[in-house]
Amino acid sequence: MLESESLGMTWLRFPPIGLPILLTSCLLAFGCAGPSAMENTSAPEAQSPIDALVAGGGTDGFARAEVVREFVFPEDHGPHPDFQTEWWYVTGHLETDSGRRFGLQWTIFRRALSPEMGERGSDWASRQLYMGHMALSDIEGEKHLAEERFTRGAAGLAGAEIRPFRVWLEDWSAERADPEAGDPDSIWPMRLRSSADTDKGAFALDIELDPQKPHVLQGDRGLSWKHEGGASYYYSFTRIDAAGSVELDGERFDVTGSAWLDREWSTSTLSDEQAGWDWFSLQLEDGRDLMYYQLRLKDGDAHPMSAGVLVAPDGTSTKLERADVQLEVLDHWTSPRSQGRYPVRWRLIAPKYDIDLEVEPLFKDQELDIAFRYWEGAVDVRADGQKTGRGFVELVGYADEASESARGVG
Repeated sequence: MLESESLGMTWLRFPPIGLPILLTSCLLAFGCAGPSAMENTSAPEAQSPIDALVAGGGTDGFARAEVVREFVFPEDHGPHPDFQTEWWYVTGHLETDSGRRFGLQWTIFRRALSPEMGERGSDWASRQLYMGHMALSDIEGEKHLAEERFTRGAAGLAGAEIRPFRVWLEDWSAERADPEAGDPDSIWPMRLRSSADTDKGAFALDIELDPQKPHVLQGDRGLSWKHEGGASYYYSFTRIDAAGSVELDGERFDVTGSAWLDREWSTSTLSDEQAGWDWFSLQLEDGRDLMYYQLRLKDGDAHPMSAGVLVAPDGTSTKLERADVQLEVLDHWTSPRSQGRYPVRWRLIAPKYDIDLEVEPLFKDQELDIAFRYWEGAVDVRADGQKTGRGFVELVGYADEASESARGVG
């Protein structure tokens, strides 16, 4: 287990740049009402992402990511309620002893409805809304299962704590596996637990995570710019040992594997000229890890602030600039549900660092068909035709026309 020597620092992924639009899309359903607003449900179909974003209010009064800051742990593992949006975002590859493979995505998002709560007498009163996404890619069955939940951070239904570390949304949780043992400031080992029953099947996760590298500060010492007027605070654990169990349709599988954790918080939106993003998190067999996000402009070009990081086997990191990376799309897939046309195979080249990779999904249909559609899937990495790694890719802005004009930085 490693806790960074410098402890003292985006979704779901990053998710990369973040998905606060997913949170605001449920505001019409929940607003700031009473207990009846706490039911788990998807966003109303009639509510477009743009309408929901407006319903969520503006950004005035929230803290912003504008300058380089010192990251302080364990506090920065916990919530940052002065910022509008943040997330705890885990992706990973899991495998049984017999070689059956699964892809894992597990995320809890926090979204503040207003910068100030004010005095309210109800236990249900909260300005914090929480959303969870959980997805499992069954590689053998080429089946992708996904679930989402919404609730407010009140009456113990959802929240985030530091000592001991815990982030939860009802019975979904990421928490320190043994809060009574070891350093009280550590969040490791971390235990993920959640379950869901979807129209494609029931599944559950109980996974323990233990990092093998220290955290990495993304961007400029943790300040990650997405355009001239918008940035987030962002750090990652890029290589984490994973072990535990997956249940799928009543059958239990003992699994081991590797995971990736992104932490990001901000109060910004993408610029009007930006349409979405492609985000890559790759773990290479030579011990290096690579994250790269390409911000897409509406004209199809890559935004100059597209960026990433290359992490060496010893945990040291090098920032990747837009000019360092060439990304070529080799194939597409069209979703039968959303009709979104996604890129699904790429050549990623970084000549300065002797990187020339082909990235391909383990199967193409890994679209999350939830309140706001996006593609997030397990991929294999090859060089010269040989497998050289694995990872995850997230694709946002391909399936919804509204996403061309409303995007969240985090």
